[in-house]
Amino acid sequence: MNSLQQLEQVVVTAEQMRQIEARIFAAGMPVAALMEKAALLTATRIQKLYPLARFKQVGILIGPGHNGGDALVVARELHLVGYRVVLYRPFPKLKDLTAQHAQYAESLGIPFSQDIQALQACEFIIDGLFGFGLERSLSGEIADAIAQLNQWSKPTVSIDIPSGLHTDTGEVLGTAVRATHTLCLGLWKRAFFQDSALEYIGKAQRIDFGIPESDARAILAQNAPIGQMNSVAAKQYLPIPRPPVTHKYKQGHLLLICGSRRYAGGAILTGLGARASGVGMLSIAVPESLKPILTGHLPDALVIDCPETETGAIASLPSIAADFSKYTVIACGPGLTPEAQPVVEAVLKAKCPLILDADGLNILAQLGTIPTLSQRESPTILTPHLGEFKRLFPEIENPDRDRIAAVQKAAAQSGAIVLFKGARTAIAHPQGSVWLIGESTPALARGGSGDVLTGLMGGLLAQTLSLEKPLDAVVATAAWWHSQAGILAAKERTELGVDAFTLSQYLVNLVLKV
Repeated sequence: MNSLQQLEQVVVTAEQMRQIEARIFAAGMPVAALMEKAALLTATRIQKLYPLARFKQVGILIGPGHNGGDALVVARELHLVGYRVVLYRPFPKLKDLTAQHAQYAESLGIPFSQDIQALQACEFIIDGLFGFGLERSLSGEIADAIAQLNQWSKPTVSIDIPSGLHTDTGEVLGTAVRATHTLCLGLWKRAFFQDSALEYIGKAQRIDFGIPESDARAILAQNAPIGQMNSVAAKQYLPIPRPPVTHKYKQGHLLLICGSRRYAGGAILTGLGARASGVGMLSIAVPESLKPILTGHLPDALVIDCPETETGAIASLPSIAADFSKYTVIACGPGLTPEAQPVVEAVLKAKCPLILDADGLNILAQLGTIPTLSQRESPTILTPHLGEFKRLFPEIENPDRDRIAAVQKAAAQSGAIVLFKGARTAIAHPQGSVWLIGESTPALARGGSGDVLTGLMGGLLAQTLSLEKPLDAVVATAAWWHSQAGILAAKERTELGVDAFTLSQYLVNLVLKV
């Protein structure tokens, strides 16, 4: 993997970005030169997004700092190629470099205004009010201007980050620009992976202005890494290599414990996700009344019929399923119902990696045994959505405010790898490292999508365990694979929603394209 590909994966805090830039400037790069380089690349990207042949007039918001300087360089370049540029400049005092660019823009005859209404006739807007690092809430005239801009619903490009968003948490500081596109300068910031920020960021692209990898690594090495799982990173794990001579048990043996009479579909969908992973051997423990149904949908799986309660939940595991030494990985939870508590208590004693999802998580929360997970001989993977997360970790306040910090705390407290589901899924290792999934689709907001992910993840882990790959990276690869299959299915079908059965079919289609 080359340095450009590695930097595409990097995700930084505002303070880390400041420190990286400080190293670049200390090494002799003039601030003015770096601003010029970044802004010229930004201007080129904007011209591709909004070509002059279709968009003639652009309004640009100018802030007092270097983000405003970037915007003024963009204004100059767009003016020189023929765009009609109008500048909104609400701040009388600017940083020195920004002030110089403002003076030159004025000499070119680019009109300024302190009234946002001057931009109302523009066909699109460029937001250069505040870059990364904003921490105070916006109020007064600036907040009113942003509110007015948002009401216009014009195409809007934010430079680096939409003005008004906290760089790390994605929190709206009073008010924020709702961008159509955001061009992130240098390295990805944490806000781009926070659910709360997504409706403001729009479509995100990174502008690579040539940060030396050595400078980035020097700063990032001081903390546990936070990175984006993308197609380049996923290729380290997909497709899974197979030697010329092998057999099914060498390709992993996954045990799924799932389903109830009420939630038979959960067992089927988890099994379909596992089958799509390519796992060598798949066993599925379900209530005995479900065996004919599972056999019909998954004839290649070994379906284990279990004694069931009067309401159709698994009452206990028969010896073939309870002999956990036979399995490479166990995944437990989808469709179980809370009645299956004895099953979860039993499976927690398994000496192989264990994935807990859905009712497996709810039962774990009821047991209150999360602190004991670190005592297991093998890793545990927890896969909560927001509601399950709150039940598992009630002492972590407002986990949706900063999902990255929340998932780090959860992994540290539990000793487990925690996959925190959301529009931007985050996966944390107990030692603090985090993988982030930068793309998804609302089409996956359909019942059963999570069941498919559990099976897929279990199958991928079972196949890679002998390869000694980092488990958190494999979990992140499964989450990336799942989200990309959803994106592909939504494009070819409909954004209204991708049903879980269709999603399982697209998993195979996607991995063939990796």
